[in-house]
Amino acid sequence: MDNDYRPKVQRFSRWFTKKHNSRPHSSLSTHLSDGSGDEYEEEDSSISSEMDNPCILTNELRIFVATWNVAGRSPVGSLAMDLDEWLNVKESADIYVLGFQEIVPLKAKTVIGVEDLTEARNWNLLIGQILNGFPWRLNQVTSEDCNYLNVSETETRAGTSLEEDELNGCSRYRLMASKKMVGVFISVWISTRLLKRYCISRVKVCAVACGVMGYLGNKGSVSVSMSIEGTSFCFIVAHLASGEKKGDEGRRNHQVSEIFKRTTFTRHLPDDSTRPLTILGHDQIFWFGDLNYRLYLQNDIATELIKKQDWRALQEFDQLRQELGDGGVFQGWREGNIEFAPTYKYSTFNSNRYSGTLPNRAGEKQRTPAWCDRILWYGKGVKQHSYFRSESKFSDHRPVSALFSTQIEVMKSDETSVVSLQHDAPTTVSSKHTERGNGEASSTLRSLITRDSEASPTNKKL
Repeated sequence: MDNDYRPKVQRFSRWFTKKHNSRPHSSLSTHLSDGSGDEYEEEDSSISSEMDNPCILTNELRIFVATWNVAGRSPVGSLAMDLDEWLNVKESADIYVLGFQEIVPLKAKTVIGVEDLTEARNWNLLIGQILNGFPWRLNQVTSEDCNYLNVSETETRAGTSLEEDELNGCSRYRLMASKKMVGVFISVWISTRLLKRYCISRVKVCAVACGVMGYLGNKGSVSVSMSIEGTSFCFIVAHLASGEKKGDEGRRNHQVSEIFKRTTFTRHLPDDSTRPLTILGHDQIFWFGDLNYRLYLQNDIATELIKKQDWRALQEFDQLRQELGDGGVFQGWREGNIEFAPTYKYSTFNSNRYSGTLPNRAGEKQRTPAWCDRILWYGKGVKQHSYFRSESKFSDHRPVSALFSTQIEVMKSDETSVVSLQHDAPTTVSSKHTERGNGEASSTLRSLITRDSEASPTNKKL
């Protein structure tokens, strides 16, 4: 994009925001990148933006994103220790976004039967206990469609109220949003300090089923959309088609495309009309889950490279990396550098051995190990500080997590200052797992003007 054009667009966006709302809408952005990805250019642009518009500050949040395929197993008390290690609460984040797959067995009864929220509730209870350090109470959720906390309607909040939190002084995190579709499940938790400090609005959920016949929920996604001050977020948990035969990656690519096309969030406009907000209409987007992309590699060769811990050589055969490079899916998206062993498939529960590594093992499936469980992101102002797997043996998958710092735009007031919420936690986590390169994903005019963000994503954005 012409550099002379960029400041004009930024000035128009700020004028449009100020004219139509006292707060910057989540679908608007004051940033436009030419895709150069230079870290120092980004910092200069941020300084220039604040100088041009002194009413907007940029604050930093820490977001923990994680995914785990739990193989149809229910949470049990002994799992608490594994969850404590997985969530790493000592390095506390402002927001925890947890995605699960197969929280129920993928049988005909659970796929085509009435949705049962029991397992989702059990997982939320255990997560709340770990994050808050004590048995956590979750009020019964009556909605059959979704289970989420709408911060604009105090009466619908799940769990204890903020006032009760202040009285007992114990609850550090509250359940903000939760959605289940068969076995795919998302749970979003936000620190009480953040809830008190910032305006959090437009909390919406969406489910897209694209499994059997293209419309059953054994595969698909659940998503959460929300705005924190002037920055919009979208979190997508997906469970894509399985299979390691040549060509199976095409089915996964198709499901990714379907999720982009069919994920929408209802948005109310000033003229009392409603129009859908798509995934790419958000400022910062995180896509994670059991994406099921495999390795184009024979099992014995993969096993040898794993023994050598030669992750770079192994990644040369990774389907998702090849699709990203070829522009097949997720063009412009990013993933941190993988420096851990493949997360799937372990032979049995409580095992450190990959499935099929012992000859003639009765009833054991032969599977080439693969990085099925992944975390991707898209948007400006996102930095990844760690990308790692945990070692719980609860499932035939290992959990995968990432810690990010993100920037949000805040309207300046006498009470507002540019500080991190987590004063007791370091801004940067020391880790050998760092992201690939310093480039930021290119923004588009879609994030600047409301009507453009309503358009459905195109293939070049996937």
